[in-house]
Amino acid sequence: MNVHSRRRFLANSAILSASSVAVPAFSSPRVHAAENNELKLGIVGCGGRGCGAADNALTADPNVKLVVAADVDKNRASSQIDGLKAKWEDRVAINDDSFFIGFDAYKKVLEADIDIVLLTTPQHFRPKMIKEAIEAGKHVFAEKPVAVDGEGIRIIQEAGELARKKGLNFVGGLVNRYGASTREVIKRIQDGAIGTVVTARGDRMGGPLWARPRTEGQNEMEYQMMNWVNFNWMSSEYINDVTIHQLDVALWSFDDLQPKGAYSLGGRLARRAPDDGDLYDSMATVYDFEDGRSLYAFSRQIAGTFSRATTTVNGSKGYAVLGNVESISSIFVNGEETKIPRGELSGFVVEHKVLIDAVRSGGQTYVNNVGYMTNSTGAAILGRMAAYSGQYVTWDEMLASVGDKPSEYSWDAVPPTLPDERGRYKIAIPGTGGGWDYLD
Repeated sequence: MNVHSRRRFLANSAILSASSVAVPAFSSPRVHAAENNELKLGIVGCGGRGCGAADNALTADPNVKLVVAADVDKNRASSQIDGLKAKWEDRVAINDDSFFIGFDAYKKVLEADIDIVLLTTPQHFRPKMIKEAIEAGKHVFAEKPVAVDGEGIRIIQEAGELARKKGLNFVGGLVNRYGASTREVIKRIQDGAIGTVVTARGDRMGGPLWARPRTEGQNEMEYQMMNWVNFNWMSSEYINDVTIHQLDVALWSFDDLQPKGAYSLGGRLARRAPDDGDLYDSMATVYDFEDGRSLYAFSRQIAGTFSRATTTVNGSKGYAVLGNVESISSIFVNGEETKIPRGELSGFVVEHKVLIDAVRSGGQTYVNNVGYMTNSTGAAILGRMAAYSGQYVTWDEMLASVGDKPSEYSWDAVPPTLPDERGRYKIAIPGTGGGWDYLD
């Protein structure tokens, strides 16, 4: 691997050791920890993944405390917070005065005396919250992906630059970047273990995620918010919400190059249930790069089908198969397999340890994942746009895109898509210039 590629690898990989973390361009430390070195956390979005992230942060460091929280749904959020309290006791100091409910409740968290904010809402809301968190002087952990359209990508890029100038650390939830097995295989690939990287493929095959049936008296906004993974305006498709993990590792093996453009095919083969929303259930995308190489991403969410969550990287001397998150990965050269074991510490915990250690360092180490977070999220959005339109879509066209939004952000809002009398939602129809229609 040449010096330029090695530097880019280090810069984009949220390095885990203090000796190899880039030093930021600022003079004064941005640490707000108390004299006892305790760090205070806040969380926005208290669902399973959100409180899972809080649990990971509390596991990562014995001297952090969760002190403020916000969500739009009090009942569901309260049960998740209660679970954290039962496990962590006084390290979760959330009470009626520090637990805020509503679409604007996140602002209360950003106004609080905290060091780090965990942003784990549906990704539709992520760009605005990340931008405001950086403006408020908070270090940020943000779940993947970070946007649903090009407008959101642009906002995150600007926020990332502001974070760098202010010395605020930003860690993103593309957790494979922090898995020991994945990191080691990527390092070996970068060092030439399989020769020159020729192509890569991300596979995410399996069943659907989840759906919550309508309840009596529930309006359309309430229903869609509770089923956000099934609606494009909030999730930007399965490729963005889930396959992004495998796509991200594939892009990593390409030294995080930015795709030039993409073409894609996809559709709805089996999703016909009342709670299936407006997403496709299958998608295949080809990404082009300026150097002539291609990268592939395959997605499927159909019940009863086989499952696979791997990234395959093909080189001139061999290939590597990288598992998802905590899985074992392998390198194959001359017919021989070298297995790379997973680490003792979960990547879900490591990503928070990296952030916490950087905050504690007072500027001696610095981490900012915005570069690869926006590149991988942008690539996923690009694939979705290509599949929905049936056209070749360039990176610049993706970056110029603006997604649908509700009439306002309240429980009485009108969502961007509404069901017909049979409860069906319109699906994107390729080749119609952006048309959508109901499937019979």
